[in-house]
Amino acid sequence: MDFAGINIIAVLVSTAAAFIIGGMYYAILGGPWMKAARIRPEEAKMSPILMINSIVCELIMAVFLAGVIGHLGDGQVTLINGLVSAFFVWLGFVATTMAVNHRYQGFGWSLTLIDGTHWLLVLLTMGAIIGWLGV
Repeated sequence: MDFAGINIIAVLVSTAAAFIIGGMYYAILGGPWMKAARIRPEEAKMSPILMINSIVCELIMAVFLAGVIGHLGDGQVTLINGLVSAFFVWLGFVATTMAVNHRYQGFGWSLTLIDGTHWLLVLLTMGAIIGWLGV
């Protein structure tokens, strides 16, 4: 099942996997993340709106990553190429953007490391699933 050449199943599966990975990742690193983000535990709030925002943004990421991977051409949409493309997107756009933003916002490198690793895992998961299932 595809739309505009993008495999909707691959996009939806990769979005769900990314959301689950994020939940597990921050369940483990929630304490260090709150410290790095300067959030006091008593002030931390989780709402359905935050969850919906995460899912929608990860869905958009998956659609665009599928588009990037699809541009490799016929026969080039593979698990390995999905992983490589995801890594390049992370390193070239996500990690660098976070590094700049966190420095201007006065946060330390620990926040960049925690969040950057999360987004690397998310993108690699998406890239692997999209590459494996095809765009």
